Amino acid sequence: MYSIGDKIMYSSFGICKVTAIEKRNLTGEEQEYYILKLINSDKNIFYVPTNNDTALSKMHPICSKAEVDELISHMNSEGLIWIDNDIRRKEEYSRIIKDADKHEIIRLIKTLYLRRKELAESGKKLRSTDENYLSLAENMLFEEFAYALDIDKSEVVEYIEKHIA
Repeated sequence: MYSIGDKIMYSSFGICKVTAIEKRNLTGEEQEYYILKLINSDKNIFYVPTNNDTALSKMHPICSKAEVDELISHMNSEGLIWIDNDIRRKEEYSRIIKDADKHEIIRLIKTLYLRRKELAESGKKLRSTDENYLSLAENMLFEEFAYALDIDKSEVVEYIEKHIA
C-alpha cells in the first residue's frame, strides 16, 4: 500500500504522484482510491482503487539514479528475445510491456534495435507491429530513466551510450 508523499510512481498512465487517498463513490459503491496526478500535467487525475490488485501491480516506485546506472551497466550482457513466429512474438512483447520489468524491456529494445539494423543492411524494415512495441518500450524506459536522472527524455540515449559497460 502506498501513502501520500511516497516516491513518484510509474503507472500505466505514466509518471505520477500519489496526491491523496480518499473514499469515493465512483462505481455505485464507496471505496478507497489512490488519487494520482501526472507529474507533467495538472489536468489528468486518475483514481485507482486501493483494493484493485491488478491496477496496483501496474504501479511501481521510480528507480533511483543508482538503479538506472546499474541497469545500464548490464545492458551489454542482456540476452535477445527474438521470436520468429509473429503471433508468439506479439504475445511475448505484449506481456513484457504489461509486466513493465525493466530488464525485460531492455532486452526487448536491444533485440528490436539489432533486428532493425540487420534488416536495414539488406534494405528491409522492421514490421510495423515491432516498431510499435519498440516505441512503447522506449517511451516507458526513457521516461523513467529521464526522471530518475533529472534529464530530458531526449538525452537518455546519449546518457546510456556514455555509460554503457
